[in-house]
Amino acid sequence: MGEPDEEKIDLAIDGFFLAIGHTPNTDIFKNFLELDEVGYIKIDNPTSKTNIEGVFAAGDVADPNYRQAITAAGMGCRAAMDAERYLSEKGL
Repeated sequence: MGEPDEEKIDLAIDGFFLAIGHTPNTDIFKNFLELDEVGYIKIDNPTSKTNIEGVFAAGDVADPNYRQAITAAGMGCRAAMDAERYLSEKGL
């Protein structure tokens, strides 16, 4: 690790996790979609449906619990399937 004075320190570790924050970037939707008190888009679990018909949310903007890439990918798949089902039911 480099310090501001360029002095180096060796540190033996088993793992390193960098957290960049967990505030969802959903301000653009606040006047349209229902958000929780922190700003995550509320979905109708176990689906990805939001409070607006035909609008689905997945990943970091809708996951206040796990916030992991693998769960975001799974939620994306679920949202795609929900959207396909919605369009199919509309005859589209």
